[in-house]
Amino acid sequence: MSEIRAYGSWPSPIRAAHVAAAGRRFTDLAVDPAAPAGEGLYWLESRPAEAGRNTIMRRTADGGVESLLAAPTGARSAVHEYGGGAFTVHAGVVWFVDAADQAIRQRDTAGRLSAVTDIGAGVHHADLQYDAGRGRLIAVVETPRGETEPRATIEAITLEGERTVIAEGHDFYASPRLSPDGSRLVWLAWNHPDMPWDATELWQAELAADGGIGAPRCLWAPADASLFGPLFDPAGRLYIVCDADDWWNIHRETATGFEALTRERAEFGQPQWVFGQSTCAFADDGTLYALATRDGIWQLGRVDTVSGAFTPLPTAADFFEHLHVLGERPVAVAANAAMPKQVLAFAADGAAEVLRAGDGLPDTAVLSRPEAVTWPTADGDVAHGLFYPPASADSVGPADERPPLILKCHGGPTGATSTALDARIQYWTSRGYALLDVNYRGSTGYGRAYRGKLGGAWGIADVEDCVHGARYLAERDAIDADRVLISGSSAGGYTVLCVLTFTDIAAAGASYYGIGDLTRLLASTHKFESRYLKRLIGEEESLLVARSPLAHADRLSCPVLFLQGLRDRVVPPDQAETMARALADRGVPVAHVTFPEERHGFRDADNIVHAIEAERSFYSRVLAIPAAEAPIELTIANVDDLGASAAGPRT
Repeated sequence: MSEIRAYGSWPSPIRAAHVAAAGRRFTDLAVDPAAPAGEGLYWLESRPAEAGRNTIMRRTADGGVESLLAAPTGARSAVHEYGGGAFTVHAGVVWFVDAADQAIRQRDTAGRLSAVTDIGAGVHHADLQYDAGRGRLIAVVETPRGETEPRATIEAITLEGERTVIAEGHDFYASPRLSPDGSRLVWLAWNHPDMPWDATELWQAELAADGGIGAPRCLWAPADASLFGPLFDPAGRLYIVCDADDWWNIHRETATGFEALTRERAEFGQPQWVFGQSTCAFADDGTLYALATRDGIWQLGRVDTVSGAFTPLPTAADFFEHLHVLGERPVAVAANAAMPKQVLAFAADGAAEVLRAGDGLPDTAVLSRPEAVTWPTADGDVAHGLFYPPASADSVGPADERPPLILKCHGGPTGATSTALDARIQYWTSRGYALLDVNYRGSTGYGRAYRGKLGGAWGIADVEDCVHGARYLAERDAIDADRVLISGSSAGGYTVLCVLTFTDIAAAGASYYGIGDLTRLLASTHKFESRYLKRLIGEEESLLVARSPLAHADRLSCPVLFLQGLRDRVVPPDQAETMARALADRGVPVAHVTFPEERHGFRDADNIVHAIEAERSFYSRVLAIPAAEAPIELTIANVDDLGASAAGPRT
């Protein structure tokens, strides 16, 4: 029988340790083309309990799994800081980017490691491909040049470490892909000030049998459109995703150019924050499988290569990524609101086989199921999100009380939330909090026009959408408008600080490695995002100042929690430090928690546990909620002012 308890104080079986364990991620799926049919599946797997180390996993012929890298060796690329595409495999031999020094190493079939490229040269590698016909690697390469931006190239690298430049001159490269016969190499390229979801070009070089490389030429540079995920079918015909019609649809090469194959009001592409993404894959018999998202829901399906019709497979999963084909079966990382991300293989009827299980939660009875919501926002527009009501097996809130709301802001900001089981969200909802996971204007998955609505409006449109989302739920009588909290990381942390600075909707907030000073960020950020701000905000420095929470710290009076990794190169630690100090000096209740060994995004299990427990303790103190669990020790400046700061209606 359920007991009546105040919202936010419910006992929960979901602990911070479960959130940390759920941080085990599966990425970079790859299939060994030389393995027997149905075998040879590899992937990258993170280990939060080992300080976030990534190991390469292999599914064995008997259905087991094994790790190919012994601690402390790990695989991770640092190109563009976010990496991806950190390994490739052929005939059981694996080549990978060593996380420690970014050199390429080889693991032979006996498990022996050897260096392919120079160690300690400061050169970064990503998107590794193996050129079997010539016994060499092809990679995106980032070479430091002192005080100037690093040089980007695509290079052929022999297994003795000799390099040949294939492509140079563009600011950025991605997705080098070989045709089945090895005669063509294609890739994507783009230049400042574009991001890869703004405008990209498709290039090609012909490759001779002796290793000779033809002159690169541009195959396609669509106006006002971006390209994603080039791939070849088994016969050597080239396919690619393009958003020229507002939606990332699948296109294919013709004798005169490229034509649209699918014409769905759905997205077959993703924002290219990392290398190695895959939303389309061919089986050996020519069947094309694809992933598409519509209104925040992903589907796996078959694409008819004659008509272009997309037929979803009837699966329980509604989130997919990293699609490949193993034998004749599509494999992907998949999930839904009750199922954690795991590696699944799918039959033609949609039945799924678990190849690598994810970390579930201890009690599915407490899971909150998301409701897809759309609400009116500023300028007659709409915003989208997923609403999670409180859920418990043995607690209900008082009839005359409504739950506190956490507004969750995703990063990017060019990105999106998903329907995949999120242990962090369930941590809050199982304690009696409601949560709105906001896909503010500018999020992906709703077409190019919606994605572009944040252009020149970052710090405005996303803020308006959060405010209107909270009001929408308050009008539905679903939440307590006086107890709205907001949390986000990276770009989402910036939205948090803007909401707290420029509106009075929230009682408090938590900024995970968020941005307070746009001018300083522009001067210190890395090459990949160095022009991103100008598209999101504008060219004039006055706009950067106007949208910087630090410049308006006198307007922020509610409590703020800052959480920051001290080795973060994307959002440097001085962003949180300066903002926290400015608020503390004004008497605002502030907690500033740092993690010396963390970078952009927390990977170590102990740090993940500490961060979420600090956030819980902070909210309980701010809202005066008698939590079921004891708070952790947390230093809060101006703690005596908490009551006054958090009081008062916020509508």
